[in-house]
Amino acid sequence: MSASSTLLASALTAVIAMSAAAPAVAASKEKCYGVAAAGKNDCAANGHSCAGQAKLDKDPAEWKYVAAGSCAQLGGMLQPGSK
Repeated sequence: MSASSTLLASALTAVIAMSAAAPAVAASKEKCYGVAAAGKNDCAANGHSCAGQAKLDKDPAEWKYVAAGSCAQLGGMLQPGSK
Protein backbone atom coordinates (compact mmCIF):
# COMPACT_ATOMS: atom_id res chain seq x y z
CA MET A 1 0.00 0.00 0.00
CA SER A 2 1.44 3.40 -0.94
CA ALA A 3 1.84 6.24 1.55
CA SER A 4 -1.01 8.20 -0.03
CA SER A 5 -3.33 5.17 0.12
CA THR A 6 -2.46 4.65 3.79
CA LEU A 7 -3.13 8.30 4.54
CA LEU A 8 -6.45 8.19 2.70
CA ALA A 9 -7.50 5.01 4.54
CA SER A 10 -6.57 6.58 7.89
CA ALA A 11 -8.54 9.74 7.13
CA LEU A 12 -11.58 7.75 6.05
CA THR A 13 -11.44 5.65 9.22
CA ALA A 14 -11.29 8.81 11.34
CA VAL A 15 -14.31 10.33 9.58
CA ILE A 16 -16.35 7.16 10.05
CA ALA A 17 -15.41 6.95 13.73
CA MET A 18 -16.33 10.60 14.34
CA SER A 19 -19.69 10.29 12.58
CA ALA A 20 -20.56 7.23 14.65
CA ALA A 21 -19.82 9.09 17.90
CA ALA A 22 -21.76 12.25 16.98
CA PRO A 23 -25.28 10.94 17.81
CA ALA A 24 -24.17 9.90 21.30
CA VAL A 25 -22.85 13.39 22.03
CA ALA A 26 -25.97 15.04 20.62
CA ALA A 27 -28.22 12.93 22.85
CA SER A 28 -26.41 13.93 26.03
CA LYS A 29 -26.17 17.66 25.19
CA GLU A 30 -28.56 20.41 24.18
CA LYS A 31 -28.18 23.90 22.78
CA CYS A 32 -28.89 26.42 25.53
CA TYR A 33 -29.38 30.05 24.52
CA GLY A 34 -28.55 32.92 26.84
CA VAL A 35 -26.05 31.22 29.15
CA ALA A 36 -22.70 31.65 27.38
CA ALA A 37 -20.10 34.04 28.74
CA ALA A 38 -18.52 36.49 26.30
CA GLY A 39 -16.10 34.60 24.08
CA LYS A 40 -17.28 31.20 25.40
CA ASN A 41 -20.22 30.46 23.09
CA ASP A 42 -20.41 27.36 20.91
CA CYS A 43 -22.27 29.16 18.12
CA ALA A 44 -24.96 31.72 17.23
CA ALA A 45 -26.90 33.45 14.52
CA ASN A 46 -25.56 36.81 15.58
CA GLY A 47 -23.69 37.98 12.47
CA HIS A 48 -20.40 36.22 13.24
CA SER A 49 -18.86 32.98 12.08
CA CYS A 50 -19.45 31.01 15.27
CA ALA A 51 -17.72 29.66 18.37
CA GLY A 52 -15.89 31.93 20.78
CA GLN A 53 -17.13 35.19 19.28
CA ALA A 54 -19.90 36.26 21.66
CA LYS A 55 -19.46 39.90 22.63
CA LEU A 56 -21.73 39.89 25.71
CA ASP A 57 -22.34 37.57 28.63
CA LYS A 58 -25.68 35.74 28.42
CA ASP A 59 -26.63 37.13 25.01
CA PRO A 60 -30.00 35.46 24.19
CA ALA A 61 -28.92 34.90 20.55
CA GLU A 62 -25.77 32.97 21.53
CA TRP A 63 -25.83 29.32 22.56
CA LYS A 64 -23.65 26.85 24.36
CA TYR A 65 -23.91 23.08 24.64
CA VAL A 66 -24.95 22.01 28.13
CA ALA A 67 -25.94 18.68 29.64
CA ALA A 68 -29.37 17.59 28.45
CA GLY A 69 -32.08 18.77 30.84
CA SER A 70 -29.96 21.46 32.53
CA CYS A 71 -30.67 24.51 30.37
CA ALA A 72 -33.63 25.83 32.39
CA GLN A 73 -31.72 25.36 35.64
CA LEU A 74 -28.95 27.55 34.21
CA GLY A 75 -31.47 30.27 33.32
CA GLY A 76 -31.28 29.62 29.57
CA MET A 77 -33.68 28.87 26.76
CA LEU A 78 -33.86 25.94 24.33
CA GLN A 79 -34.77 28.31 21.48
CA PRO A 80 -33.63 31.92 21.06
CA GLY A 81 -36.09 34.36 22.59
CA SER A 82 -38.33 31.69 24.14
CA LYS A 83 -37.97 32.47 27.85
